[in-house]
Amino acid sequence: MSVIIVSPLSRIAEMAVRHKARDMISLIAKEQAFHRPGVIAPERHLTLAMNDIAFKGTGGLVAPDETHVRQLIDFAASWRQETPLLIHCWMGVSRSPAAALIAALSLAPDQSEEGLARRLRAASPFATPNTRLIEIGDALLGRGGRLVTAVRAIGRGADADGNAPFVLDIHDAGGG
Repeated sequence: MSVIIVSPLSRIAEMAVRHKARDMISLIAKEQAFHRPGVIAPERHLTLAMNDIAFKGTGGLVAPDETHVRQLIDFAASWRQETPLLIHCWMGVSRSPAAALIAALSLAPDQSEEGLARRLRAASPFATPNTRLIEIGDALLGRGGRLVTAVRAIGRGADADGNAPFVLDIHDAGGG
């Protein structure tokens, strides 16, 4: 069951129940209040407080940083993969797709970044992964810029209304 469910905040309870997720990562602004779905145990929920920005020094906003990405990678490593991993942000378009790519690559490092990025685009025409998260993930995972290049190659996603959850397979079913 090596899949990641990417969702907007508004649909996390529905997605957790529908897909039987028991692990969840929230990438959400520090002040954003929300309720963890009851099917997710508190110890299997990681909250990463950050805003959807691509650079530091933006007023009181919190930019994604290495600490966030290390926590993401460590949490993904602790996921047993018996049930899907649910990753969400506010709209399910930028932070959570970036986190899904980083988690997938950390768990299945032998796959190509290009193939993974293409699977993301096939799963979601709307995903526009946060560039700062992608750059940090690329560096921490030792991808040599290949993840950054692969995400640039799929381009910006279509305009979204924040209501389009999707499923990303960690492994390429076709073997590449």
